[in-house]
Amino acid sequence: MAKIVSFSNQKGGVGKTTSCVNIAAQIAGKHGKKVLLIDMDPQGNATSGLGLPKSKIKKTIYDVIIGRNDINEVIIKTKFKNLHVVPANIELAGAEPELYDMEEGSANFTKLAIESIKDEYDYIFIDCPPSLGMLTVKALSISDGVVIPMQCEFYSLEGISQLQNTIKRIKQLYNPGLQIVGILLTMYNGRLTLTNQVVAELRKYYADKLFKVPISRTVRLSEAPGYGEPICYHDPYGKGSLEYAAVAKELMLRI
Repeated sequence: MAKIVSFSNQKGGVGKTTSCVNIAAQIAGKHGKKVLLIDMDPQGNATSGLGLPKSKIKKTIYDVIIGRNDINEVIIKTKFKNLHVVPANIELAGAEPELYDMEEGSANFTKLAIESIKDEYDYIFIDCPPSLGMLTVKALSISDGVVIPMQCEFYSLEGISQLQNTIKRIKQLYNPGLQIVGILLTMYNGRLTLTNQVVAELRKYYADKLFKVPISRTVRLSEAPGYGEPICYHDPYGKGSLEYAAVAKELMLRI
């Protein structure tokens, strides 16, 4: 039965989608696990990052959320080994207010949909939107764990505190088994004083949650989505690929 892991941070531009896509591709391609990536972000960056043109996609996670389609009708097999995706596009932005209006039974449709396919995958990764709205709440409510990618900036430290409060609330109300799988440092530059200050602060409070290997800021990692490829395919022996390989391996040990 699949382990469900959400990638979440309400602060945008922290490498959340990049991390979700690349860890999913590493676990699927290098470890031979069957992985489903659910794009729950209306921007649809995980979808395009896997080489799928959003303009040509007819069925998305939005159709699953509102009950228009069965999840099996929406899943797309990517060109990458063992990696499937439930895509998203801007239409998903309309789901946010609809989720507030749905009755409890209808709002649980996504949970029931994912339960129906859990036996078909080893891992299900959910790329959450950069907010703490209903889409993120629903994703965390059906997850076994959450990975928090964050930049080495002090604003990011404030964001982690807010996200922790949301996770605590979700555990109380919907999902008592939800755990923080780990905090992943992204766009890392160890030569900067600010980076080292933030890392020191994180180690003080979250030492057991930090992934051992941070993700450096590299040109190849930034350009890979433009080619519609995870970094392990775009630059398999580069620094970004090796770092995500280490994080993927550690994640598999953690959950």
